[in-house]
Amino acid sequence: MIPELSPGARLGQYQIEDPLGSGGMGTVYRATDTKLGRPVALKLLHPKLLEDGSAGLARFEREARALAALNHSRVAAIYGFEQHGSVPFLVLEYVPGETLSERLRRGPLPVKELVSFGKQIAEGLEAAHARNLIHRDLKPANIKVGENGQIKILDFGLAKSVEGPREVTPESPTATLENLTQKMETVGTPAYMSPEQACGKEVDTRTDIWAFGCVLYEALSGKQAFRGKTITEIVAAVVEREPEWTVLPAATPVPLVTLLKRCLRKDRDHRLHSIADARLELEDLQAASGGNGASQPAVTRRAAIAALSGAAAGAAATGIFAISRYRSSAPRNLTRFAIEVPDGRFHNPSFNKRVAISPNGAHLAFAANLPDGLATPYLRSLNALESKLQKDLGIGAGLFFSPDSQWVACSGDAAVKKLALSGGAAEKVCSSDSYIGGCWCDNGNIYFVPEFPSGLAVVPAAGGDFREVLKIDFDKGERNHRYPCAIPGSETILLTTAMADSITFDDARIIAFSPKTGRTKVLIEGGMTPRYSPSGHLLYARDGKVYAVRFDPSSLQVTGQPFPVLDGVLMSRNTGCANYDVSASGDLFYVPGICDGGARTLDWVDRSGKSERVPMQAKSYLHPRLAPDDRLLAIEIEGPSHDLYVYDFERGVLSNITTNGVSHWPVWSPDGKKLSYRSGPMTKFQMWQVPADRSSPPAKVPATGVSQSAESWSPDGRAIAYTAVSRGVPPRVMVTYVDGNKEAQEFAAAKAPVGSSKFSPDGHWLAYCSNESGKAQVYVQAFPGPGAKIQISSDGGTDPVWRRSGGELYYRNGDTMMAVTISTASGFSARRPQELWKGHYSHGMSSSCGAPGATSSNYDVTADGKRFLMIKDDDMDRARSRQMIVVQGWADEVRRLSASS
Repeated sequence: MIPELSPGARLGQYQIEDPLGSGGMGTVYRATDTKLGRPVALKLLHPKLLEDGSAGLARFEREARALAALNHSRVAAIYGFEQHGSVPFLVLEYVPGETLSERLRRGPLPVKELVSFGKQIAEGLEAAHARNLIHRDLKPANIKVGENGQIKILDFGLAKSVEGPREVTPESPTATLENLTQKMETVGTPAYMSPEQACGKEVDTRTDIWAFGCVLYEALSGKQAFRGKTITEIVAAVVEREPEWTVLPAATPVPLVTLLKRCLRKDRDHRLHSIADARLELEDLQAASGGNGASQPAVTRRAAIAALSGAAAGAAATGIFAISRYRSSAPRNLTRFAIEVPDGRFHNPSFNKRVAISPNGAHLAFAANLPDGLATPYLRSLNALESKLQKDLGIGAGLFFSPDSQWVACSGDAAVKKLALSGGAAEKVCSSDSYIGGCWCDNGNIYFVPEFPSGLAVVPAAGGDFREVLKIDFDKGERNHRYPCAIPGSETILLTTAMADSITFDDARIIAFSPKTGRTKVLIEGGMTPRYSPSGHLLYARDGKVYAVRFDPSSLQVTGQPFPVLDGVLMSRNTGCANYDVSASGDLFYVPGICDGGARTLDWVDRSGKSERVPMQAKSYLHPRLAPDDRLLAIEIEGPSHDLYVYDFERGVLSNITTNGVSHWPVWSPDGKKLSYRSGPMTKFQMWQVPADRSSPPAKVPATGVSQSAESWSPDGRAIAYTAVSRGVPPRVMVTYVDGNKEAQEFAAAKAPVGSSKFSPDGHWLAYCSNESGKAQVYVQAFPGPGAKIQISSDGGTDPVWRRSGGELYYRNGDTMMAVTISTASGFSARRPQELWKGHYSHGMSSSCGAPGATSSNYDVTADGKRFLMIKDDDMDRARSRQMIVVQGWADEVRRLSASS
C-alpha cells in the first residue's frame, strides 16, 4: 500500500505540505526541502513498480540518474531517488500552475496557443530523446502550463532508456489480455499509448511521437483521439480505428493537420521518425504567421468525392502522361482540408475561375468578394497560417500559376499581371480590357482569352503584345472560347467552347487545341472548365459535378465512359465557370457549392409585398423592362448567349429581339416602338437601337466612351442617358442624342463610380446612384443642368426607378423597396423615404447593388406604381460559399475510382 501522508508529516528532510494527485505510479505531494528551503514534489512509488525486488529498485535508480543529467528547461527536473524506511520516492522539481488537462477543461486551445505549447513540448521530448530517454506516459495531465505560457513536462519518472529491457509482448507464451491490462499501470495511460505500446511490444522514441500527436489532437478538438468505456475498448480504438479528423476546429492550419496525421500513423515505420521534425514544422508555422501563430484558415472536413456511378470502361488508369516532376510512384494518403474564406468575404458564381493551385501543390491562389465590392485576390502557402491579400493584382480574375510554381498570374486593372511568389511588386505582361481565363505553358507562353467574345491569344510570359492564335469559327456554330488549360509537358491547350445552340454551358464543348499545328479536336460534348489530372484523365464540369474520362494527351484520345469523381462544386451554367483546379502533383483545390443558373422566375409584387408568380418558364432572366403601356416586357436572358426577348403578357409569347449572343440591358423608347440596348465584346459595349417589331435591322446610337450601357430614354424620345466606362476614370453618367445632331455630353462625373441613371417623367430631372460618400446613395439633379445634387436616400440606396405617371421615386436598400414622394410642380421637392415592403429578390449580376457604376436596376414598376416586377432567383442564397477545400493525393483517388469501375 502507498502510505497516505498528512500535511506536516516528514520523509527525512522533506516536509509534506499537501497532496497534488495520484496515478498508476503512485501519489504526488507538494513538500518543502527543509535543508535547502525550496519547494519540491515528492512522488511515492507504487509497490507494484518494485515487485521484482532489488532489480526493480536498481532499474529506477539507474533511470533516475539518466534523467538527472537531462537538465532541460522544458522538463521538470528530478533531484533524487530516495527511500525513507520502506517507502521509495522520487524528489522532483515543483512546477506551479495548472496542468494542460486542467486547462483543457475550459475548452480547446486556440491555434496560436497550441502551436506555442506544441513547440515547447517537442523541445523537451527532443532533449530527452537525444539522451536515449523515452517518456512513455506523455498526456495532458503530465504537462504543466505556467502563468507565462511556459511548458514543463512532468513525470519523466516513468521514462525508460531505449537500451532497457523488453516489455512483455502478446507474442510471448504467457501474454494475455488480462496480464497486458494489468501491466498498463506500469507502461502508460491507454488513451495515449501507441499501438505497439498497447500491444506490449518493445517501444522506442516513436511511441512518444504518437502520444505527442494524441495530446495536440485533444488540445485542438477538446476530445481524446481514442476513446472507450473500458480499457479493452480504448486499446481496440488505438489499434484499429482512426481519430475523428472532422472534429478539428476551423482554425486548424493545413500543415498542422498533416503533422498530426503523421504522428498518429499506426505503423511506426511510417510515423514521423523524429520529434525534432515536429518542432521544425511548428516553428515554420510560427514563422509563416509572423511569429504569432494566429490562424484563420484550414480545418479538416469531409469533402464529398462522389461514389462512382455508371460504368467506366477500361482497366486501371495508370497515368499515361505522368508528371514525374511532382508525383511519386507510391500512392499518397487522401487528405482533405477546408479553408475558410478570410475577411468576411465569400465566393459566388463568377465569370472567371476563383481558385488555382500551384503545380507542385504548395501554394493556393483565390479571389473572393465582399458583399459591397469586387473580388480581391489572395495568395496562400500551405505552410503558412494565413492567406495574404494581393491588392496589386487588381481583381484577380482567372488566377493561374507558372509551370515552375514560382509565379501567379491573373487579369486585373485592364492587364494580364504576374506576381513572383518570392516577393516584389506585380508585373504587367500585356494589356487586356477583359479576360475569360488563362494558363501558363511549359514553353514560357501565356495563353488567354482576351475578351468576351474572342478567340484564344498568346503572349510571352516575359511580356509583350498578344496575338490571336485560335479564332472563333462562327461558320461551325462556335460563339465563344473560355477557360483555357495547359497540359503540363504538352503543347496542348484545353478549352470550353460555347455553341450557338448551347442553352447553358452544360451543353458546351470541351476541345483540344495544338498551337504547334493549329488544329482543334472536340473531346467532350456537354461540359465546361476542363482540367487535366495526372492520373491520366481529362476532367470537366457539368451540373454541379466534376467528371473524369481516360485521356492520352499525346494522341488526344478519350477512351471509356466519363464517370463522376466530385460532387457539389460551385459553378455556373450561365458563365461556364467551375471553381476547381488540379495540380500536377495530383492535389485538388475547389469551392464547394451549387450549380447556378436557369432557376430564375418573375414575380409581381404589390405595395404591401404580396407576390404572384408570372406564368413564364424559369430561365436566367436579367433586367426586366415594362413597355410604356405595361402590355409587353423586354428582358435579357443570359447564358452562353446573352440575348434580348420581348414577352407578350396577354398571349404568353416570348420572342427573340437579338440573336448575336452579346446583347444586354433593354430600354424602351417612350412611345414603346423601339428598344435601345448595349451589344459587343465585354468592356467594349456599344449602344444600339432596334424597332420592337423587328421591322428593320438594328442601328448604332452615336455615343462616346469605351463601353456604353443604355439606361433611360428622355420622355421626348430625343436623348438616352447611359453609363460610360473609359480607361483610367470611374464610370460616369452621359447623355447622347439619338438623331446625332448634338454631341454626347457628360452629366454626372465623380471620383467614385456613378450609374443607373433614369429620366423623370417630365424629363427635367435625372436620378442616379453614386458611392462617392463611401456608401451607395440615390441622388437627383436637374437636367440638362446645372443644378444642385439632391440626396434622396438616407441610409443607402441603389437602382432608382420613377413612377411613370409621376409623383414617386423608388429605390432599393438591400431587400427593402423604398418609396419617396416627389413633387416637381415648382422646382423639386422630396419627402422622407418610406419602406414599402421587404422581399428577397435578385439584384442581378453586375447590378448597382453595393458598388454602383456601369449597371442597371434589376426590376421595374408599372406606370401607376401599384405593382413591381421582380426577379426571384432560387439559387441566389445557396450560391454563396465561405469555404474552400484542398484534397491532397486526389489524383490517386481518381485512379482508384477508375480502376474499381
